[in-house]
Amino acid sequence: MKRITSLLLTLVLALTLVGCGSTAQNTSADSAPQDYGGYWNMNGSDTYETSESQRDDMLVEEADSAAGGTQNTKPVKMIYTGYMEMQTLDFDKASSDMDALVKELGGYFQQSSVSNGSDGYRRASYTVRVPAAQFEPFFRQAGQLCHVTYKNASADDVSESYYDTEARLETARIKLERLQTLLAKATSMEDIITIESAISETEWDIENLSGTLRHYDALVDYATIDVELCEVYKLSGQDEAVTTFGGRLGQSFVRGLKAVGSTLEDLAVWLAYSWVWLVVAAAVVVVIVRAVRRKRTGKKFSLKRKKKTAESDTEPKE
Repeated sequence: MKRITSLLLTLVLALTLVGCGSTAQNTSADSAPQDYGGYWNMNGSDTYETSESQRDDMLVEEADSAAGGTQNTKPVKMIYTGYMEMQTLDFDKASSDMDALVKELGGYFQQSSVSNGSDGYRRASYTVRVPAAQFEPFFRQAGQLCHVTYKNASADDVSESYYDTEARLETARIKLERLQTLLAKATSMEDIITIESAISETEWDIENLSGTLRHYDALVDYATIDVELCEVYKLSGQDEAVTTFGGRLGQSFVRGLKAVGSTLEDLAVWLAYSWVWLVVAAAVVVVIVRAVRRKRTGKKFSLKRKKKTAESDTEPKE
């Protein structure tokens, strides 16, 4: 009998302990902080548990998971830029051909200017924007229109920065949706103010990241080429290469004569341009020379008079 009583008491005690453990577990589960979608976690005292960086990391992981790991299959984002220096004997025709080429390739002039040099030749400066697919065709066809003296092209891969910005933008949009959901559920004024402040910051981030992507898109979609077009009386670099000593000597002699002739031409052009100032300068020199001569003549005449006066004073009187 005593054994049976002991067994019953032991069974009752075990059931009591199991019940208490289950009650404690349920109570703990009921009092656990509520998780709003894995982003904004609040406990019973209405304070935020997870840090900003941890929440953003969770959102980035969610954004990457939503993308399905397709970033590696996305197209490469390249920014093409170039520079060209060209010469022409017919400036009007070259300028007109350049306009037609840009329109034909679907581009436009971001900047255009024409100036007249002191030597009487014109010079044009262009900043051309053409679709990225027409970058190489522009270089090739522009080289056929004019004489190219220098050109340079470069391509910058901005895929990593572009898609990183894109992922951050998606993260910010997910964050904004979560915050708007929290705002609808918030009851205390303190929570409402805090969430509205976070919404304002997130909206600013979205606008900033969207602007960065738009800037990238503009540079990626359209290549940029700076063009310098000069009007000349003779195209440079037209002489054939000479390897023999006699040919090199004769070529150097001819080039020396051309250099002298070019210098004399430039001097004649400068004289024709500055003849008014030369006349004024010559007149000033003539006036100065005449003034100096008069001064010298006056000094000589004064010395002669003094000499005659001194001689007359030294002559004996009768």
